[in-house]
Amino acid sequence: MAKFGFALIFASLLLLLVRVMAVPQAATSGLTAQQVVDSIVKATGATLPPDTVDTIKAGDPQTPVTGIVTTFTPSMDVLRKAVAAGENLIVTHEPTFYNHLDDPTLFVDDPVYKEKLAYINQHHLGIWRFHDSWHLRHPDGIVEGFVRRAGWKQYQNPGEEMFFTLPTTTVLALVRDLQRRFQARAVRIVGDPQMKVRKVAYRPGASGEAKQVKVLERNDVEVLVAGEAAEWETVEYVRDAHLQGRRKALILLGHLTSEEAGMANCAEWLSGIFPGMKVEYIPATEPYWTPEAPPK
Repeated sequence: MAKFGFALIFASLLLLLVRVMAVPQAATSGLTAQQVVDSIVKATGATLPPDTVDTIKAGDPQTPVTGIVTTFTPSMDVLRKAVAAGENLIVTHEPTFYNHLDDPTLFVDDPVYKEKLAYINQHHLGIWRFHDSWHLRHPDGIVEGFVRRAGWKQYQNPGEEMFFTLPTTTVLALVRDLQRRFQARAVRIVGDPQMKVRKVAYRPGASGEAKQVKVLERNDVEVLVAGEAAEWETVEYVRDAHLQGRRKALILLGHLTSEEAGMANCAEWLSGIFPGMKVEYIPATEPYWTPEAPPK
């Protein structure tokens, strides 16, 4: 009887061991999150400014990395997909917690903030912001990705990575081409849709009125393609320029749409830095929809 009991216990333990071994285990790279971050910054060749936002926003820097996800912003959807894929280091271009510095002061008791932070902690995710050093790299990593997606490399002005001389087109045709290439739902335009143009400038994200207007003042710029602008600033400047008969137009793709291709570019670049490590780009996808094309 004792022998039977011992055999039963042994069989149960063996079955348990087989089940544990059958559960997929996330393989680590042997590198910690901090080591990966340090290697990335070094590879950019950038010197980070003293007030850089390129810091780890969540997670333990000493956690072994099982895989890297690049994204424009770590939305809940991006985080869930990373967890499902077994990847625990999120390299994001924009904030995790809804403001430039990821300052939680406004959100301490906010249920949306608390649930997101709890999910990150529960799944032992690390989140690092790759903003300043990615822009400071030569070429700018975001610009490089945009140019590639737009198909504008051959039209880039020598020595000016954000200025282009395109084949003659109209503002409307240019918008439609960009909308198709970037799968953008909500694009906003100021200016004459039928104006023929060739000279185009690009300013990613929220570059601000000063940079946007300075670009538009140039005689060799007819259209500025940007991410976003305050509606009482660059938008009204371009509207008045158009009403004065000047050859100026503004295309606002949206902040995310104007930069997200740069984070797809980032995943490809990181794969060369960390051969053998799992690196994946997960799109955050455009948050807006229009009445003509509601989400499915």
